[in-house]
Amino acid sequence: MKNILGKLALSLGLVATLTVPAQAEDASATTDMQTNSSAATDDSSASSGNKAEDLAKETQNPVANLISVPFQNNFNFNVGPDHVTQYILNVQPVIPFHLGDNWNLITRTIMPIISQPSAGPGIPSAAGLGDINPTFFFSPAGGSKKFIWGLGPTFTLPTATEPLLGNQEWCAGPAAVALTMQGPWVVGALVNQQWSFAGWGNHNVSAFLTQPFVNYNLPHGWYLSSGPIITANWEVSGRDAWTVPVGGGAGKLQFIGKLPVNFSLQAFANVVRPTDGPTWQLRFQIQFLFPK
Repeated sequence: MKNILGKLALSLGLVATLTVPAQAEDASATTDMQTNSSAATDDSSASSGNKAEDLAKETQNPVANLISVPFQNNFNFNVGPDHVTQYILNVQPVIPFHLGDNWNLITRTIMPIISQPSAGPGIPSAAGLGDINPTFFFSPAGGSKKFIWGLGPTFTLPTATEPLLGNQEWCAGPAAVALTMQGPWVVGALVNQQWSFAGWGNHNVSAFLTQPFVNYNLPHGWYLSSGPIITANWEVSGRDAWTVPVGGGAGKLQFIGKLPVNFSLQAFANVVRPTDGPTWQLRFQIQFLFPK
């Protein structure tokens, strides 16, 4: 049970533009000023709306040339014999670097902060930092939006402050992402596989993760989204190896002053799950964006 919950914590450790109307200074030109003000407001709203839509699409691209700091809140319901709720806050900054004119290096680091109540008799509770997971994607710069890709290594560092919150193993493996951005659609998938190579844990790690994502963008920064995180533990046989969520949600990119902030909410039912794994999950994300 402890091993299952520890792996679950790791695997799940892988969202109004203000306009100020002009005021007429000359009473004799009130009508003209109102007309011009209305046109200017309409143009400003349209421009802000387009900018929000463009930025929303960029947030849906895992290898976008965009600095962002997401705070992803994950609630996993009905864990263990006592059907408790596990909470994981993933702080996952994304920072791109230019490698000359033709390549970008996108760093994505997931830092999970976990609250795990006692899931059943004899199972301790735990709270603290989980295993940190940095990934480095090398991606072509300035390519076509019809096909975007990135490749690189991913690692898991045994930083968990409690044994229940991690695997106590150093892990590494390949990671890849591919997507297309056409019209209102952003569709793709992220995949990685890791193996343990050192550590002091009681078991080896061979863990697979894939996140297919489908986004349909609407006017004014709204969008519909589905991004389930599917995991497999190859050290376990049968149905207990897989967690397969099905679901989705919606989001909106909103300007708070001049700062773009992306909000998203998704819910998933775990149609395949390990014994005593969560039956469903809720994901609420707030993502701060720092466009160049």
